Amino acid sequence: MQFDRASGVFLHISSLPSQYGIGDLGDGARLFLDFLASAEQQYWQFCPLGPTSAGLGNSPYQSYSAFAGNPLFIDLEQLKADGWLSESDCEPVPPFDDHAVAYDAVTEYKEPLLRTAVAEFEETATADEQRAVDAFVAEHSWVTEYATYMALKNRFDEQPWPSWPDQFRNREPAAIETFQTEAKETIRYHIVTQYWFDTQWQSLRDAAADRGISLVGDLPIYVGLDSADVWANPDAFQLNDKNEPTAVAGVPPNPGDDGQRWGNPLYDWDALREDGYGWWIDRLERLFSLVDVTRLDHFQGFLQYWAIPADADSPAAGAWRDGPQDAFFESIDEELGSVPFIAEDLGFPDEELYALMDRFNLPGMRVPIYSDWCQEGSTHQPIEYPHNVVGYTSTHDTDTFVGYYDDLDDRQRGCLHYNLGVDGSEISWSIIKAVWESDAVLAFTPMWDLLGLDSHARYNTPGTLDGNWQWRCTAEGFAEEIAARLADLTDRYNR
Repeated sequence: MQFDRASGVFLHISSLPSQYGIGDLGDGARLFLDFLASAEQQYWQFCPLGPTSAGLGNSPYQSYSAFAGNPLFIDLEQLKADGWLSESDCEPVPPFDDHAVAYDAVTEYKEPLLRTAVAEFEETATADEQRAVDAFVAEHSWVTEYATYMALKNRFDEQPWPSWPDQFRNREPAAIETFQTEAKETIRYHIVTQYWFDTQWQSLRDAAADRGISLVGDLPIYVGLDSADVWANPDAFQLNDKNEPTAVAGVPPNPGDDGQRWGNPLYDWDALREDGYGWWIDRLERLFSLVDVTRLDHFQGFLQYWAIPADADSPAAGAWRDGPQDAFFESIDEELGSVPFIAEDLGFPDEELYALMDRFNLPGMRVPIYSDWCQEGSTHQPIEYPHNVVGYTSTHDTDTFVGYYDDLDDRQRGCLHYNLGVDGSEISWSIIKAVWESDAVLAFTPMWDLLGLDSHARYNTPGTLDGNWQWRCTAEGFAEEIAARLADLTDRYNR
């Protein structure tokens, strides 16, 4: 797909304003859409939408499902309007922090309310309303798999599925059918909440389209071992006869680091190719039913992936293996058409990788935080961006630009000033201007850079579990003067 020159803002759903402790699909999301429209932006980008785990730091990149939505994002106000909750059900609302998500407290508050709402729905919903849920289940085979998996996790004290009794770990049909009958209320809870997420999301997507705004989703290349995806599709992954990974994902050591061991199971690309990459096609069909554009995280893994033996202590013990390469993207083109992707190619300046991206016209990413400001021609300097890239002022995995700037040494800071022609007095807007002015076909800034926030607003520090994915924006952050200033840059640089 060819993109037109345009721009947008990154803000994950959890970061939206809401009285219930976490962003949701209600009024705060529409307030943000109004802000984007006022700022003349065409794109809203966010992290993956799936349900998260407290044990994995609530990372949206370590979800229980690549298909399901996070039930914590369901708008309680809409459930009130639909008659499934009352005002008294929701009172008292705890004194949540408007600036940070306390996931444990939010879950403790919202999950019982969702269960109350589902109970009310099951008791009082009309036949048409019940049929709408049944039609949703019939259309999406993943829903029952996900709901059964989550109910089994509840049955077995949240233990990972490879530790479940054999008949459930191996999905023996008789055992699963019996369990589905025994746990039908719990399974129904997960089904109905997924239906509500989906209907609320589609309403939000319609609201975005009405304002001329496209939604940019995010697809992590790997899924977690403890997920409905691997449990329901073990043949798609490199597992042994005990359903344990034989090798796991990561990246090799580079000068100055020890590499990374992510621990995700790796795909059995040969088996996937034999059935036409069916699981991946289903995954992408689901994602593109929710968003308009998708960022492919760790694009390198489609060319070559780093396979670390499961019993190895160090990422250095791994080896490069060939990924699916052209055959994968050709299959996507055949099944889905020319769908719009952004390739996350950071950290892998490889000509073979760029050639793969070029063959399928996939723009890569550039982030000025990775620049050497004193080196002429440094590829992440905005002045060096070619046309077919997406420029970001910062990302969900980096510091805010102000936080990064504050930590620069005097030499790099001086070179940055010279490179951008600024004095650093308003560095956040200086880098937004530079990225908007660049030749990059798309330009994005996270909301924290629009607000000029320092490191306290950093969203995620890779390799850590605590303190991430918490930052929130208040409604006051969507100020008209900020929207007007961004609109001015957008007009000036023809985005």
